Amino acid sequence: MQSHSEFQTPPPGCPAHAGGPRAPLYGPEFAAAPDTFYEHLRQNGPSAPVELAPGVEAELVTDYAAALHVLQNPDTFARDSRRWRALNEGRVPLDSPVLPMMMYRPNCMFSDGADHLRLRQAVTDSLARLDMHRVSRHVDRVAAYLIDQFRVRGKADLIADFSQVLPLLVFNDLFGCPADLGDRLIVAISSLFDGIDVERANEAMAGALFELVALKRTSPGEDITSWLMQHQAQLSDEEMVHQLALLIGAGTEPVQNIIASALRLLLSDEQYPGGQHGGVLVEDAINEVLWNSPPIANYGTHYPVHDVDLAGTKLAAGEPVLISFAAANTDPSLTASRQTFSKRAHLAWGAGPHACPAKDPAQLIAIRAIEKLLNMLPDIELGVPAETLTWRPGPFHRALTALPARFTPVREEKGGSRPFQAGGPTAGNAPAQDRQGKSLKGGWWSGFLSWWKV
Repeated sequence: MQSHSEFQTPPPGCPAHAGGPRAPLYGPEFAAAPDTFYEHLRQNGPSAPVELAPGVEAELVTDYAAALHVLQNPDTFARDSRRWRALNEGRVPLDSPVLPMMMYRPNCMFSDGADHLRLRQAVTDSLARLDMHRVSRHVDRVAAYLIDQFRVRGKADLIADFSQVLPLLVFNDLFGCPADLGDRLIVAISSLFDGIDVERANEAMAGALFELVALKRTSPGEDITSWLMQHQAQLSDEEMVHQLALLIGAGTEPVQNIIASALRLLLSDEQYPGGQHGGVLVEDAINEVLWNSPPIANYGTHYPVHDVDLAGTKLAAGEPVLISFAAANTDPSLTASRQTFSKRAHLAWGAGPHACPAKDPAQLIAIRAIEKLLNMLPDIELGVPAETLTWRPGPFHRALTALPARFTPVREEKGGSRPFQAGGPTAGNAPAQDRQGKSLKGGWWSGFLSWWKV
């Protein structure tokens, strides 16, 4: 049986072992070449010891079959992070950048048993009430609005100007956010993802969500927030806020990364020829991203309820065990058969009782957004060589830092209904900073609402 003390001696210069016996899943080396890290981690067996941030240790499952075993056995591998032994013993820095992604919250991601079933049912039943045609129409409108803000320039950063903001605007509509609350949520969530004043951003997000819940208690509508509070689970205000925060986080960062990574493929890979981006090719590009570069690369934190053997590796009770969706999907043992797998056989959306409940609307949002962009800007191309693109550091995601693109400037807006005035105001009086690519997120939602009413 393997143990952590038997971690193989690293080859000279191996980046996966730059920080010692535990591979550091942070910093520019990991962001630049995660596959190199996964390749070396596989030498340790189905899982390997890693460091998520300085002083934060975990076990990372890299084997597809072992990952499925962990995901599908909640009686042995629990999700409630109050079991985290190192945190309980004071061995985890309380200011660690990964703590907000791992600390306990009363939502369905961090619960088990009957609590998980009750919270999860409220989420899945509410999402099931979504009208997918409504979602599609709204994605089209949001995408058109965002493209209107930059298409006169002939260039854009498809992350800051498009993929980062689009899911937030779509979810504002699905949650029934009024203009002011929606703007505040966008600022707070963007700051959380960007790592800017995280404590204040977390408080601002919680405050805005509590206000939204209070509003919907008195004025319900046809939106997820109202449906959640009307559910027979009878969620408390605190539970409401934490389910909404989970849905926002799960519905924005992953969708942003899917859109950006798929656009990178569509605009640079020879198998997706320029000018021929049909609907099938968009879905193919997204499927390739979900298999080979999943937007959430390493997450799904579990805690063994007792010491357990995982395919020959001993795992201690209360030790964080993360699933490497990226490494499991590219497990060499799948090479011969993965092309015959169902498109949903990848683990990008998880598996078992905690599989992502919003995968269908998330994928729909990504497909519609990309199709709208390619239809409105048919000659769009990368603004830099694909090999020069860089990735954001961090253990959990696979996310581009920027995606510069160029295209022929378009002098019309909203299907040619009104001409642009270059250098002058745009529809909805969107801030001039937005049109210059500085992404003043504070006015995105109110700007969209004004634009759509014009």
